[in-house]
Amino acid sequence: MNISNHSVVSIHYTLTNNDGEVLDSSEGQAPLTYLHGVGNLISGLESELLGKAVGDEFEVSIAPADGYGELNEQLIQSVPLSAFEGVDKVEPGMQFRAAGPDGSEQLITVTAIDGDMVTINGNHPLAGVTLNFKVEITAIRDATEEEIEHGHVH
Repeated sequence: MNISNHSVVSIHYTLTNNDGEVLDSSEGQAPLTYLHGVGNLISGLESELLGKAVGDEFEVSIAPADGYGELNEQLIQSVPLSAFEGVDKVEPGMQFRAAGPDGSEQLITVTAIDGDMVTINGNHPLAGVTLNFKVEITAIRDATEEEIEHGHVH
């Protein structure tokens, strides 16, 4: 059986950046299981998995445009510390959820503090990063009607 839309797929993977730093991995854990073709993975990796079979192993580099997007400088801003009213101590690395320009929820990361100004970044933490995957397909099955209807694996 080969991976196609509405396949339930299990993979082991290791994700690194171009410096070889491991960003994420399923090593030592259960494989990642997902419903193929419904946007549960980044588009570049999902495209590479299409047509593969159990036992296939491959390495692929995914450009930012097919991963978490290019870095959008407009999403990096300085805001007054007073914008964090109710937060005891604001520190670089903290993350908050906020309404984005289109009303959708987005993750905001504090990247720096300079006096009373805080630099925040609304980009995904991996935006602008080339993603290097090492993947092994461990299982494939047809999705149930319920899984297809709900858009995820049960």
